[in-house]
Amino acid sequence: MSATEAPAASADGDAALLEAARRGDRAAFGRLYDRHAPTTYRYALSIVREPIDAEDVVQDVFLTTWTRIADATVVDASALPWLLTTARFTALNLVRSRTRARNRTDDADLSLHPDHRESPEGEVERRLLVAAIEDAVSELSETDQALYYLCIEQGSSYADAASALGASHGAVRNRLSRLRATLRAALRPLDLHPSEGENR
Repeated sequence: MSATEAPAASADGDAALLEAARRGDRAAFGRLYDRHAPTTYRYALSIVREPIDAEDVVQDVFLTTWTRIADATVVDASALPWLLTTARFTALNLVRSRTRARNRTDDADLSLHPDHRESPEGEVERRLLVAAIEDAVSELSETDQALYYLCIEQGSSYADAASALGASHGAVRNRLSRLRATLRAALRPLDLHPSEGENR
């Protein structure tokens, strides 16, 4: 089953699978993994940029979900918002630890590759934009964070996002419209705006 297929109602829905997993049903947890691991992987990859690191993040996310199964939640009939929130924190922690390690390298070594570096002004602007977007997105609900990733970051259609989140096409369209307005308002003081790409 692809990650964008709608969770089946009742016995195979995310809520039922999580409940079964809470009772120790590893097969139910495996179905949850099969359903959401591909989307979780793509989301992690968008943050960590390296496939092997994204695979590690996915493994950590599902290990965390299994060990904290009582805390895992279903939002709007989908466990994906909870999984993507967990993936975001896991991936950002990995990026931060790698950044700290890189910052320990000798500055002279960095100067050997001037063509691979942005201008100081461009780097500052990029970091401001990324930080502003991350801050604004972190203030969104789990469902809206998942919707941001699916439709704005990943470019999924409304229909695909609706299937992944267990919501209707119209609900996704309306939520995404409100989400974009919220992000624009949050970024207005910096005169920065998130991607305006419309999905159908």
